[in-house]
Amino acid sequence: MADFDLASQEGRLEALRRMVTIRAFDEEAGDRFADGEIPGFVHLYIGEEAVGVGTCAALDPDDYIASTHRGHGHCIAKGLDPKYMMAELYGKADGYCNGKGGSMHIADVDAGMLGANGIVGAGPPMATGAALSIDYQDRDQIAVGFLGDGAVAQGQVHEAINIAATWDLPAVFVIENNHYGEGTPVENQHNLDNLSDTAQAYDIPGLTIDGMDITAVAEAVAEARDRARAGDGPTLIEAETYRYRGHYEGDEEPYRDDAEIERWQERDPIASFKERLIDRGELTAEEFDELQADIEAEIDAAVEYAQDAPAPDAHEAYEDMFAEMPPEIERFASAARTDGGRPGGDR
Repeated sequence: MADFDLASQEGRLEALRRMVTIRAFDEEAGDRFADGEIPGFVHLYIGEEAVGVGTCAALDPDDYIASTHRGHGHCIAKGLDPKYMMAELYGKADGYCNGKGGSMHIADVDAGMLGANGIVGAGPPMATGAALSIDYQDRDQIAVGFLGDGAVAQGQVHEAINIAATWDLPAVFVIENNHYGEGTPVENQHNLDNLSDTAQAYDIPGLTIDGMDITAVAEAVAEARDRARAGDGPTLIEAETYRYRGHYEGDEEPYRDDAEIERWQERDPIASFKERLIDRGELTAEEFDELQADIEAEIDAAVEYAQDAPAPDAHEAYEDMFAEMPPEIERFASAARTDGGRPGGDR
């Protein structure tokens, strides 16, 4: 069974907690990046929380997900610890990938998180590969591949969905349609009203849902999960959602105006789900404030942990890169270890 389920009050409160945690984590990550503490780029998930959490609410703990460059929300939705995530963003040795991945390359295979990555459209091939492994080993699992609207036209996405459909693999593909591929509106990218209509090319189910509604997401993914586990192949789900921040932190966003952002914020997935729980008598406004305060304290502690964590040792630069290190790389790495961290020493 899923580690949290929207069918129970406990599960609904956990779903709310994870959405609030994603929001708090990414708001803080954006601030730390602006202060120059986090290297590289960060792509925030603020506004899209219902898609990641709704999807993971329909999964079992040992199911797999493959993420995108905007992967912080997927990680937290799958249950990863914000403390080690923040350490990874800071490039610290205590991060999930020992500080070698950063914001766009967090992975924890043991938790079923196959990885975020900076390659547009790489999630579906990873999910199809995991689904093939599940099928080959006759395991009762599924693999979910997340992708954005900008990735729908990528060749490897079609190859992945095609092979999953042809071989009836236990996969689900979730398009997070936030209506912009970087700064290009979705209508300028695709000649379709609904991106889920591409499913017709593979003769698999395709549906478009409200990605701002966590319940709609969880129900759609649960149905697709059951179909996949029954051996009937994949489903393509398009979740219409919206990112409140730029494509990346520092994006000047000339392609949209404040009024558009405000229209979407009126349908905020956290606020609407919170009100639903209050109306059901499962939560009070005071309890929500306490939850938010607890999560903000958790994220503050995660930042402090990341700031204080040790940097990776330069001698370990070549570790974790190969299942079995090739001899020529091993010689190179050995030189780095013996010559003070500089491959080749004084050569």
